[in-house]
Amino acid sequence: MGRGLLSEKVAVVTGAASGIGAAVVERFLAEDARVIAVDVAEQPPARPGLLTVTGDVAAAETWRRVAGLARDEFGRLDVVHSNASTSIGAPAHELAEADWDRQLAVNLKAAYLAVHTCAGLLRESGGAVVLTSSVHALVGMPGHPAYAAAKGGLVSLGRQLAVEYGPAIRVNTVLPGPILTAAWEGIGEEDRRRSAAATVAARFGRPEEVAAAVTFLASGESSYITGTTLVVDGGWTAVKDSA
Repeated sequence: MGRGLLSEKVAVVTGAASGIGAAVVERFLAEDARVIAVDVAEQPPARPGLLTVTGDVAAAETWRRVAGLARDEFGRLDVVHSNASTSIGAPAHELAEADWDRQLAVNLKAAYLAVHTCAGLLRESGGAVVLTSSVHALVGMPGHPAYAAAKGGLVSLGRQLAVEYGPAIRVNTVLPGPILTAAWEGIGEEDRRRSAAATVAARFGRPEEVAAAVTFLASGESSYITGTTLVVDGGWTAVKDSA
C-alpha cells in the first residue's frame, strides 16, 4: 500500500497528453493514485497504475467510456481533473461561430459532462473535482473572447457544483497564469520575456507547479476547501506597472 497523498485513489485527468495535464498525471502517479488519462491526442502507452483513453472530452460518449472504465477496472472514482483546453485567437467580430462553439465545448461543456456522468461514482467515494480555468477569467486580453468566456464560466460553474453536490463532493478551480507549455512554442522571445517580466516571480511557471496545486485540491489535505479558486500565476494578476 502506498503512502502518497492520493494513495488508493482513482483519478481521471483530461488534456493528459501534454502540458499541465501530463504533469498532473505524473504527480498523481507519484502520489500513489491510479490514473485514467484522457486526451484527443495520442498518449504514451499505458503502464502500471495508468490507463489511457483517446477521445473528445466535449462528447458525452467519451465520458461514458471513462466512467465505465473506472467502474469496471477499479470499482471506484475519487478524483476528476477537468483540464482539457483549446484556444483559437481572434476578436469577436472575426471569430467564426464554429470556433466559438468549439472553445466553449472543450473548455466549459466538458466540465459539465464530467460531473453529469461521474457524479454518482464521486458521491460514493466522497470525491473531489478540480477544474482548470485561467487568469483569462479575471483579466481581459485582446483576441480571446471565447476562451475568456469559457474560463470565466468555469469559475462560476465550479462554485455552483460545489454547492450542488456538497458535502459529498468537493469542487475547486485552479487559475494558471503564464505556464511554459507547448502553447508558447510559437511565441517570439521578446513576447516571452515581457510575459515573464509581468509576474512578481519574474519567470514563467512550470506545469509541475500547477500540478502541485491540483494535487493539493484533490487530496485530503484540502478537506475543508470547496467552492473556491486558487490562482497559480506567480503574481501575474497581483502587479501592474502603471498607476
